Amino acid sequence: MASWQHSTNVEREQRSLLRFVTCGSVDDGKSTLIGHMLYDAKLIFADQAQALELDSQAGSAGEGKLDYALLLDGLAAEREQGITIDVAYRYFSTEQRSFIVADCPGHEEYTRNMAVGASNSELAVILVDATKGLLSQTYRHVRICALVGIRHYVFAVNKMDLVDYDQAVFEKIEADIATLMEEHASLSCAVIPTSAREGDNVTATSARMPWYTGEALLPYLEQVDVGTSSGEQGFTLPVQRVCRPDPSFRGYEGTVATGSIRVGDTVRVLPSGTSSKVASVLVAGEPADAATQGQAVTLTLADELDISRGCVLERESAAQASTLFVTTLLWMDDAPLVAGKNYLFKLATQTVPGTIYEITHKVDATTGKRLAAKSVAKNEICSCRVSLGRQLVFEPFAQNRTLGSLILIDRITNATAAAGTITHKLSRSDNLTYHQMDVTRQLREEALGQRARTLWFTGLSGSGKSTLANAVEQRLHAQGVHTMLLDGDNVRLGLNRNLGFTEADRIENIRRIAEVAKLMNDAGLVVLTSFISPFASDRRRAAEIIGQDSFVEVYVSTPLEVCEQRDVKGLYAKARACEIPNFTGISSPYEPPERPDIVIDTSTESLEDAAERIVGMVLGDA
Repeated sequence: MASWQHSTNVEREQRSLLRFVTCGSVDDGKSTLIGHMLYDAKLIFADQAQALELDSQAGSAGEGKLDYALLLDGLAAEREQGITIDVAYRYFSTEQRSFIVADCPGHEEYTRNMAVGASNSELAVILVDATKGLLSQTYRHVRICALVGIRHYVFAVNKMDLVDYDQAVFEKIEADIATLMEEHASLSCAVIPTSAREGDNVTATSARMPWYTGEALLPYLEQVDVGTSSGEQGFTLPVQRVCRPDPSFRGYEGTVATGSIRVGDTVRVLPSGTSSKVASVLVAGEPADAATQGQAVTLTLADELDISRGCVLERESAAQASTLFVTTLLWMDDAPLVAGKNYLFKLATQTVPGTIYEITHKVDATTGKRLAAKSVAKNEICSCRVSLGRQLVFEPFAQNRTLGSLILIDRITNATAAAGTITHKLSRSDNLTYHQMDVTRQLREEALGQRARTLWFTGLSGSGKSTLANAVEQRLHAQGVHTMLLDGDNVRLGLNRNLGFTEADRIENIRRIAEVAKLMNDAGLVVLTSFISPFASDRRRAAEIIGQDSFVEVYVSTPLEVCEQRDVKGLYAKARACEIPNFTGISSPYEPPERPDIVIDTSTESLEDAAERIVGMVLGDA
């Protein structure tokens, strides 16, 4: 066995628990390896062994051969295709140790499943096909394991029977693995030649490879020390729930993420920064003097403080609150990641809206090189800069796994779009403070005698948005209302002339307009904007920037056939001739507003009536 930086001769408690994940490229034999280990070590029941023999006869293992993968591949589709699709968890114990193994799929399509299995593991068993060597999926899985904090690795060079147990083949792969692991801060790493099908070096050393003098896989796993030393320091407790059964008791419940806490210790509350002493500690509902990492506890404090779910109690830790940070992400969504899109960021008990405002680079799965990128595809790893709508309490992942790992949730589908870790805070957030002016928006509105807001006109090209917005502004101006009209084409010829029509540019176009509209609202003006803005997510982001109380959505619902008949600019004809790609209404969808404040169909309502209706609403709310 080749190994470097490994520590297996450390005293430990009998039957300590090891959580490990098996991963690698497709058909490397992950399920077969674990299945054979369970079978040879007699860690399955008699009826399971009988079922395995019967199922193997009907399968593809070959005459007289047991298909050990059937012990883990439980889905019908897995058995039919001979592959792993979902993560299969198995629990077993030997005299030396207890194990929880996550058998993960090797297909690139199921990379997110593999990441889930790795996220709760302490060690990774990575299989390498001896006939193929290291593949791109092998490199990707190692990088994902490193991303989620795994620092202990075992490389099982499998299918040695297919290369006649050749020592030279093994040593070549061993050298490639050593090169790969140079860039990862592993605490232990071993390379073991195996044959999952024949059982070589699975539970006992094999006579077929006399040149290998190390341990077999199972004995190694029974002894390897995973008592990692992380950079975790200090006490942190993400508050999950405030317990108030009666007016005399207020407790803060959660699981201790790092460190320990005792009665009388002073804790700080983030993000508020207030402090108090711990009055009592309850573990499993019973009073205790102290609580340590991993325990579910209830704390009471000496002072009445404003604490709710999402707050973090900390003592002598590196926890901090900020709205700007850098994160490394594994992108999981089918739709590519582009800068400017808004997501929910979930970290521990906190859920905060935010935006990835810059993709700094993505990582080549094979070489590890940093690549410039404007978008990130599914299963790619990237580094991004994040801006949040409000402060998030976190620590760098290297110091705190609980407060340093997060997921991104798509706000429309509610699906998990990415998983990642926080690298570091962007310090410039500490130097930026919103300056409250003495002359406020309210004073400006009073001076102008009007209520500031933004009328957001949305609809298809040719629906009459610009004409209607112009008519509304004329009538408002005649009534003495101070206004500003922002038209889509005019803005793109000036403020946004550097933007194209990619998804990222479209998102940035709407963001800039919303920010400008907000500033003009702060000046007391009534702003009218005329943009197709076809996607509900873009309009929702605009409303969040401007403020829901100031955002008035005007849906110009003129039917597509009417808009196409008008075709004032000749754009529909070009789109039909495939001269304009991604044209809204033809080759790109338009998502109508679900609950607009006002709906106008210019094919059935006259311009004068529609304009008067909108003006009446504006002046009526003044």
